[in-house]
Amino acid sequence: MNETAKDPEGLSYRALAMLRAVAQGRGEITVSLEPDLYVDGLPCSDQSTAHRLAHAGLIRMPAGGVPGSRVRAELSETGQDLLEPLASAA
Repeated sequence: MNETAKDPEGLSYRALAMLRAVAQGRGEITVSLEPDLYVDGLPCSDQSTAHRLAHAGLIRMPAGGVPGSRVRAELSETGQDLLEPLASAA
């Protein structure tokens, strides 16, 4: 992730906010090779970061989604492990 403000893990604050939204059950993701992320029903303004989070294996779509549809986004185990120490530090 290449944005200016970063946490110790190397992710931008924006990327972390996206991960937190998914962890809170507020995210949806398109079933696609380049999945787009929606938060609270609205498309994220930084889809390139959403793509990087998905390709890095931090967020994912549940199995069985129809290509092109929007499904609830999930944090992977890696994504959960990354957010856990940050949540306890807050």
